[in-house]
Amino acid sequence: MSEYSAHPTAVIDEGAMIGAGSRIWHFAHICAGARIGEHCSFGQNTMVADGVIIGSNVKVQNNVSIYTGTVVEDDVFLGPSCVLTNVTNPRSQVKRKGLYEETVLKRGATVGANATIVCGITIGRYAFVAAGAVVSRDIPDYGFVMGVPGRVQGWMSRHGHRLARPDAEGVMVCPESGYRYRESDGVLRCLDLDEEASLPPELSQGEKNYDEFKES
Repeated sequence: MSEYSAHPTAVIDEGAMIGAGSRIWHFAHICAGARIGEHCSFGQNTMVADGVIIGSNVKVQNNVSIYTGTVVEDDVFLGPSCVLTNVTNPRSQVKRKGLYEETVLKRGATVGANATIVCGITIGRYAFVAAGAVVSRDIPDYGFVMGVPGRVQGWMSRHGHRLARPDAEGVMVCPESGYRYRESDGVLRCLDLDEEASLPPELSQGEKNYDEFKES
């Protein structure tokens, strides 16, 4: 058994796989067959169902259930009480167990508090779903989605800042990291760091809150 920590009220079913350094908090339930990577955090009243695959450094806030059919890659953030579904057309009278639709949250994506993700879609790398949004379509990498229904409203940097309009060379700059981004044919890419690379240590610790960046 890996060296993870779990509160005494948490329920860890036999057969669940949890990576070293992960933390399971009050009243959480990790079902048999769930696979969780290293250094993850699961807040109060969370649930991970059988067959769910979760990467490393994933942060799941209070009151989030992750149902069978969901794949969560490294560095994903799931905000408090966000909802992930696994059947598009559920009916109590119609048994659809085993027909769950796959939902993929790619590396570094953020889902805000109380947002709803309708199953069968892919949330791109470093995409950002605003609080309360209802998402029923794929989101591109770095896409910023808000509203009901959720629609792409722009781009977010890897540090979680909405990118301003591009300059004459088509470049957008993150105000926190200084990393440059460019969009081509609807695809945004960072010019200074590969999407699969980890942030360097000096850029992985926030120094100012979001309002301070807006003021400046």
